[in-house]
Amino acid sequence: MSAPAALGRPAGIPDGAAVIDCDVHIAPASPEALFPYLPDYWREVLSTTQFRGPTDTAYPPGAATSVRPELAGDPPAGSTLEQVQRSVLEPWRTEHAILTCLYAVESVHNPDAAAALASAVNDWQIAEWLDRDPRLRGSVVVASALPALAAAEIDRVGGHPGFVQVLLPVRSLMPYGNRNHLPTLEAAVRSGLAVGLHFGGASGNAPTSTGWPTRYVEEYVDMASVFQSQLMSLVAEGAFDRLEGLRVVLLEGGFAWLPAFLWRFDRLWRGLRREIPWATRSPSVTIREQVRLTTQPMDGPTDPAAFGRLLAQMDGDQVLLFASDYPHNQYDTADEALLPGLGEAALRRVLAGNARTFYGLEVDGDG
Repeated sequence: MSAPAALGRPAGIPDGAAVIDCDVHIAPASPEALFPYLPDYWREVLSTTQFRGPTDTAYPPGAATSVRPELAGDPPAGSTLEQVQRSVLEPWRTEHAILTCLYAVESVHNPDAAAALASAVNDWQIAEWLDRDPRLRGSVVVASALPALAAAEIDRVGGHPGFVQVLLPVRSLMPYGNRNHLPTLEAAVRSGLAVGLHFGGASGNAPTSTGWPTRYVEEYVDMASVFQSQLMSLVAEGAFDRLEGLRVVLLEGGFAWLPAFLWRFDRLWRGLRREIPWATRSPSVTIREQVRLTTQPMDGPTDPAAFGRLLAQMDGDQVLLFASDYPHNQYDTADEALLPGLGEAALRRVLAGNARTFYGLEVDGDG
């Protein structure tokens, strides 16, 4: 990639169109940032032992995709409200930004520590982000490998008006359609929250279906297959049929794979549906109604006409949600963050309308 230009609001956005950014990354700069929100016991543990909370990250510091060069530095990008206001909210004139805090709680195998850290992160989000800027919406961080504790945390903070979804890493010990995860999904529905499955996750499993890769690029590219596996599990295990109101957002997983996946899933469902009699609708219908995908990373063809055909095959103007993926390095100029091949009405839906409807956001502008 060439050196990125300064990112402002793209010229390709129609006049008066609203922007809702559905994937803005934040994270505490250090464990000490969470001290005001941790019980005395865990503050002492973090201060006097070698335990420093999660140490795994889905974004290696040296990888070209991890952070835009102009945003690298100390404190890390996304660790303060002022950074997000300066780099995302103001340049894009963003109506709402949905925060995704990937704190890798799933990598902490002490259940009490994982639950305490998740609670601290959520209280940190409320106090230092959601309550300080009305444009922000949050994602509830949970100990995803511990569904009972995850459900308790969702019940604790899910009623805060700033939260709009529960954040789960797409890599997990077992697929999220598995009935062991029902408490988490039920709690999300009970609180009226979407479930966001996000790129990454430190579950302890190999990051590919055939074992451990040698290079990060293998893991990065193969993450699309993990999204497919989770989506297939949720449909086949009947999560959408069992839980009325379940809404799922696939965050930072790409989307060009969706048409072929839907064709294959529908065709085999017709032959094997006796295995899953609760799935009375074809998978493509269920997914189009109850699943959304973010636009970054944009992995479609570069030709606008070909890109338009891809979007038509997946009803892209209905199922895609705009995301800048701040602070990750996915495009060189702001205009490259917009989908080619869309008419104005469709672009407005992707930029804001789809997110407003799916997340139940109040109207604050056009779109």
